[in-house]
Amino acid sequence: MPPHPPITRCPLRLQSVESVELIGDRWTLVILRSALYGVRRFDDFQAELEIPRSVLSSRLARWSNRHHGTSEYREDRQRARIEYPLTEMGQALGLPFMAMTEWSDRWIGDGSSPLTLRSRTTGQKLSVALATSEASRHARTTLKK
Repeated sequence: MPPHPPITRCPLRLQSVESVELIGDRWTLVILRSALYGVRRFDDFQAELEIPRSVLSSRLARWSNRHHGTSEYREDRQRARIEYPLTEMGQALGLPFMAMTEWSDRWIGDGSSPLTLRSRTTGQKLSVALATSEASRHARTTLKK
């Protein structure tokens, strides 16, 4: 007899499906990637991603209410413009995004990554992993010091 009975029904709730629908299209993912690395202005998104302005506008409008806040800025007597900083909800996508990037580097790419995340204190390479609640609390406490 196997140590665990087989699962006969998927235990994931529908929210996981909704999350994929929300962030799963190509342009939303690349906009998110840029936002996670600090891009906040429409023209900067457009220049970096070479995304059609209409597509960028519709994605940012859809995301503004839930994932991006908006704020105005002005440059040297020019008209007010809008910035799109990530909200706490959008920032929380950083870890799943890093996990997906690690996965794609290994299984879709050539196994290497153009970017290596390293610990500020030790310089060791960081990777995404599951941790117990206690280990996570300890890590967060250590990071805050």
